Amino acid sequence: MSNQLSDRINSLPISATLAMAAKARELKGQGKDIISLSLGEPDFNTPDFIKEAAVQAIHDNYSSYSPVDGYLDLKQAICAKFKRDNNLEYQPNQVVVSTGAKQSIANVAMVLLNPGDEVLLPAPYWVSYSAISILAEATYKEIPSTIETDFKITPEQLEAAITPKTKLIFFNSPNNPSGSIYSEEEYRALAKVLEKHPNIYILSDEIYEHISYGEPIFSFAAIESMYDRTITVNGVAKAFAMTGWRIGYIGAPTWIAKACNKMQGQITSGANSIAQRATIAALEAPVSKIQYMVDEFKNRRDMVLELLGAIEGFELNIPGGAFYVFPDISAFFGKEIKGHKIETASDFSMLLLEEANIATVTGEAFGAPNCIRISYAASEAQLREAVNRIKEALS
Repeated sequence: MSNQLSDRINSLPISATLAMAAKARELKGQGKDIISLSLGEPDFNTPDFIKEAAVQAIHDNYSSYSPVDGYLDLKQAICAKFKRDNNLEYQPNQVVVSTGAKQSIANVAMVLLNPGDEVLLPAPYWVSYSAISILAEATYKEIPSTIETDFKITPEQLEAAITPKTKLIFFNSPNNPSGSIYSEEEYRALAKVLEKHPNIYILSDEIYEHISYGEPIFSFAAIESMYDRTITVNGVAKAFAMTGWRIGYIGAPTWIAKACNKMQGQITSGANSIAQRATIAALEAPVSKIQYMVDEFKNRRDMVLELLGAIEGFELNIPGGAFYVFPDISAFFGKEIKGHKIETASDFSMLLLEEANIATVTGEAFGAPNCIRISYAASEAQLREAVNRIKEALS
């Protein structure tokens, strides 16, 4: 029988990060000692005060359908968080709570984009941005950057990339996969370009905002001229070690929030009720309650940079946030290592998987074909062992 699947699903790529994680699990199942540094998931447990709030919610019988856009008191807590952390004024009718920030992003793309619209993706970018753009039947254009520019684009690049079809641009700071952080000055310079193009909207993905190592975090919507055109996306997965709880949210112009609510009402309805109650506890707590995780991530970052920096061929920047390093490994292109011909970052990632039992993600998936992504959301012992294996495989 011929393929009866829709063009929509046939055109959709598989998530490279999830594919590598699945491959690592498969090899582990075969008895191989795989160290997986491919997934963007904190290795900490959810803090006890958040778990206790979830248990209380169960006892309080929060077991019915929740409002599609989230409980009112959760949305009020989100508004207070936006004001406290980002100096952003949102009202509850501008907030939509979703099943993870990924759904939040998909909602925005689906309600704003038409077939033929163009999405700009400053590269490197999270793998799902391009896939979600495809799902919304838009086209996407990468704006490349390199390790020499700390993986950040310039206003001149942005201006050159804009066309009459451009409808949406994704910003992500701290960035996945590079860990780079745009400063207020850099964002304001980009906003000066966008001020000349009033029909372009901005999605600012700030899911890693609390995982930063001294650099201040600035929200794009805090630029007055951009507020009415920016959708701020956040969630509790990364900073609060709540990846499996699946809660994300947006702050947006009211008409966009209303459209996202309508879209979500036909897809999933409201997010998990117990997880929403736990999220209130997470957002209302002082950020200092999760500082121990951030401190540990910084220690690991410094250690991994030192260890990888000792391996010839790894070119590294210093990520200001998130929990990834994103080395340029193009020095290995054209070489043969243990029978593996290295022509691409994908070849290099496969070499590490097969010869060192280390799972990473190729930079090609993030629009950065000279790099690989290594997550340091793992124990210090695992990270030391992983880098030792990498060193041995390349020796």
